Amino acid sequence: MACITSCGSCNVMVIFIIAKDFGVRPAFLIAVQYPMRVSGVISLGVPHRPFKPRTYHVELPEGFYINRWREPGRAEADFSRFDTKTILRNIYILFSRSEIPIANENQEIMDIVSPFTPLPSWFTDNDLSAYGALYEKSGFLEPLKVPYRSSEEEYGIEDPVIKNPMLVILGEKDYFLKFPGVENFITTGTVKQFALDLEIEYVAEGSHFVQEQFPDKLNQLILAFLHKHSS
Repeated sequence: MACITSCGSCNVMVIFIIAKDFGVRPAFLIAVQYPMRVSGVISLGVPHRPFKPRTYHVELPEGFYINRWREPGRAEADFSRFDTKTILRNIYILFSRSEIPIANENQEIMDIVSPFTPLPSWFTDNDLSAYGALYEKSGFLEPLKVPYRSSEEEYGIEDPVIKNPMLVILGEKDYFLKFPGVENFITTGTVKQFALDLEIEYVAEGSHFVQEQFPDKLNQLILAFLHKHSS
């Protein structure tokens, strides 16, 4: 992988990987395929599970946001009605709630959010402007492709177990915990079958964007893990 190649060219032989949300898939793949090059893995919001297609889109209603965003052209048409800042504003409001974003039959995902709903208290107008400027340049195609439109990919990995030290940080109010089977996968300990040296930390009141909501707490947890597993 390019990450490992780049590290080798800089004489960095062992790395820690920190990933969030749709960034966890490449992070987990690196840990599984190059375990000797990884000192530890930190995942924000997502535990490691076998690399196989998910079935959330089957188990949840048609209006489930991932169902809608998996469909080519659906999100593009929805987003085209708004400017970039409004799209991001709506996403931050939706994803900061504890309920899974699900639209009604005759409603698009962007329509779930009222234009009068305020931003989360920890996300400022300056934050929105800064993010908006970035997405004005990049657009939303890549975030739609990964993970929503590439979730069916399989990698032919025979042993999907991460044997490196791993920390998963979860917001207690992250709607992801309400995805079918997720909370049970964690609380029953099944998650530890696929991450053998696993620590899990919950952040009270934490949402899907827990790293932006409680940056000091996240930094504390991350630094403690890095110090613990640094040789």
